[in-house]
Order: sequence, then structure tokens, then C-alpha cells
Amino acid sequence: MEIIGRLTADATVATISGDRQVVNFNIAINDYYRPKGSTETKKLTTFISCAYWISTKVADRLKKGALVQLGGRLGVAAYSVAGEPRAKITLHVNTVKIHPVKSAPPAAASTAVSASVADDLPF
Repeated sequence: MEIIGRLTADATVATISGDRQVVNFNIAINDYYRPKGSTETKKLTTFISCAYWISTKVADRLKKGALVQLGGRLGVAAYSVAGEPRAKITLHVNTVKIHPVKSAPPAAASTAVSASVADDLPF
């Protein structure tokens, strides 16, 4: 399975059974839909826990907000907390591709925008 999402926090490295290491991180996937008969768009966010066992070197590049494309297999765990049923989706990652982030223009270039143009911006 292949999914694309954004990291919700920096990746961490955990040591298991003395010498095995795993990179743990979580991603969020946003989906937008419009309910039947409605003009309002709804947003649905799914959170997925990820485990990468191949190399811990990638942990340095997995930072909060990074857009990643992951390949692997899904695992589901069901449990209860204080009698409330819960479930957790985990992606056992085989491949990681980190998509580049567009960089902001240099500070000098942003000052060249006139005040009238800046007032028209929607944000």
C-alpha cells in the first residue's frame, strides 16, 4: 500500500530488545468531501502510526510538517481504554520518499511588494 501524508511531529528512534532500532512517527491524511444535499465541505483527518525498521538514518530528515510518500503494509490493533473500545492503524513502512518543501522567497524580495498589492492578498 502507498500513502501520502504530513508528519504530525518529529520522528523518534526507539531501541527494542537491546540492539534492534525502529523509527516511529505519525502522519495525518486529510480528506475533503461534501455530504449529499449540502453545500458545505467537510474535512476528515486520519492519523496513522508508522514504524520503519530498515535504517535509523532517515529519522534526522523526518521533521514535523514534512510531506512523505510511504509504502508498506497496514496493521490494525484493537484494544480498550477504561472500557472504551479503541483501534490503531499502523503502517509497517518499507519505502520512504520525502517530498521537497517550497522555500519562501528571500526577505529582500518580499519587501518589494507594494502596499496596495499586499492589501489585496486573501491571507
